[in-house]
Amino acid sequence: MELRLLGYAVAIAEEGSISGAARRLHLTQPTLSRQLREMERQLGARLFLREGRGLTPTQAGQVLVRRAVAVLAEAEAALEDVRLAARGMTGRLTVTFAGSGINGPLGAALSRLRRELPRVDLQLAESFNDAEMSTGVLEGRYDLAVQRLPMRDARLATQVWWREPLTLFLPAGHPLAYPAEPAPLTALGQIPLVIWPREVSPRSYDEIIALCHGAGVVPQISAAGRSVQTLLALVAAKFGAAVLADSHRALRRVGVTPRPLADTSTTLHLVWRADETNPLVERIRTILTEAVGGA
Repeated sequence: MELRLLGYAVAIAEEGSISGAARRLHLTQPTLSRQLREMERQLGARLFLREGRGLTPTQAGQVLVRRAVAVLAEAEAALEDVRLAARGMTGRLTVTFAGSGINGPLGAALSRLRRELPRVDLQLAESFNDAEMSTGVLEGRYDLAVQRLPMRDARLATQVWWREPLTLFLPAGHPLAYPAEPAPLTALGQIPLVIWPREVSPRSYDEIIALCHGAGVVPQISAAGRSVQTLLALVAAKFGAAVLADSHRALRRVGVTPRPLADTSTTLHLVWRADETNPLVERIRTILTEAVGGA
């Protein structure tokens, strides 16, 4: 039975008459009467009885109206879900991100996403491996990556998203921690370094080694850590200094003093599939872009 016929039955029951329902539905009375007779013929049951000047549902009519109200509400909800999905307002979205991103504008952007798109099922996955993040986007495990060095692949679309300074995180009380002005790159040769293992974060490892070589210094690596918290704990324990994105200042580790590293920056990119058609991905990219525009 067509949904419109169910709507006719509900209207007749609520209005209590053919004439009232016809006005509500913008139909003529003869047309609505024919539709009612057709419903009764299809169902093999009388749906309404005349009482005085009005109509009341029979037992079969009451069952039909009760079910019709639920069916029509579910149909309208389904249509609304489709409209929201087409506008990128609902659905499931999985975002993978580099560790430092969440301490910068990414955190504010994700907060806005949850506030403005409460129907979106947002899944987050932190990663320190650029190759794994890009591969995950290609394989469909992630819808969007916020990462430092995207894989070069024609199937991926990329956008430079956020540039931030690099900072030298020093043990509190170390002579290099006192000056307020940015530290020169040569400072990397004046203190041992705690650093990412290359197999964990090859981009960050190579970035730091390249800075040392560019400054003409040979890095002395005293320890390695697989998380920002571990690196900062090693710094606080006076194993050496760590070169990290400036946004890690937000962690405020006791025993650690941050000092800007002169003439340096690191870049985060947005990465998604070039053939992506999900409007939700386009919407979150817009939110992320606006977040750094105001930062």
